[in-house]
Amino acid sequence: MCEAELDGVSELMDLLRMDLDPDGEPGKVGRGDAPCSKNVLRKQRHWERQLAAKKSKRKDEKQRRRLSRTQESGGNTDPTQFTKRVMKAITKEHLAEARATGLKLCVDLSMTDCMSDKEISRLAGQLRRLYGSNKKATRPFHLFLTDLREDSRLFRECVRMNDGFLGYTMEITEECCLDLFPSETVVYLTPDAQEALQTVDDDKVYVLGGLVDESIQKKLSLSRATELSVHTARLPIEEYMVKKNNKKNFHSKILAVNQVFDILLMFLETGSWTEALQTWFPAGKGYVISPENSTCLPAATQTRREE
Repeated sequence: MCEAELDGVSELMDLLRMDLDPDGEPGKVGRGDAPCSKNVLRKQRHWERQLAAKKSKRKDEKQRRRLSRTQESGGNTDPTQFTKRVMKAITKEHLAEARATGLKLCVDLSMTDCMSDKEISRLAGQLRRLYGSNKKATRPFHLFLTDLREDSRLFRECVRMNDGFLGYTMEITEECCLDLFPSETVVYLTPDAQEALQTVDDDKVYVLGGLVDESIQKKLSLSRATELSVHTARLPIEEYMVKKNNKKNFHSKILAVNQVFDILLMFLETGSWTEALQTWFPAGKGYVISPENSTCLPAATQTRREE
């Protein structure tokens, strides 16, 4: 037998002599304190990494099952009890489920050509916050960013500003919402609509106008909805809120796209416009919940508002 083969047999014998501690961890190599070859040490480290990975995987899977059971039973979950990897996996599952069966919501980005670079950057930030809210939602939407061209300023700004934008669990398309869905199912939400949104229906597709307009051009989103010949609706602000006196005498029902989205998510979760508007309608807009609709916010909702 050649010397190389003898060395191979020796290393194999060293590996077989490796002791295990009571927890199943690899221990010291046999032969007392005799030094191990590099090959044996490499195999030992590989074995140790495998054992650690299996333990971590079992722990994560146990936490995921516990979190799923708690959510199914309607109990409260404390995210701090779970590892980031578990929470990330749960979020991914929720978004994948929404992609398959969730309510559909489009952000119409066809109006960005008339926006300044500053407005484009603000819209990119709003889209990031919108996606962040959807990730945290107990019942997320299936999101579509429509009319978003890869050569557009907004697309480039989203990639620049928003880490992982190209990996967002949503549909990003250059197509219009009517290329994707029948016109009779589309409800375009615009503050200038005459009809107030009463509820959120599973068989409808809701469209938000992706627009930041610091020059306050009138009725742009309504004009876009009219161009598409689709049904329009507005948030029921007038039905649930009243103007509040303030020093600047400022009152506005124009909201950022992520603010409208947060209100919809809250309504979807609670079924209450009062709670949704009280939680997410910005205080600086000069409106408050009317006395007849006023209610005390639940502790969890109040915490979410403060955040």
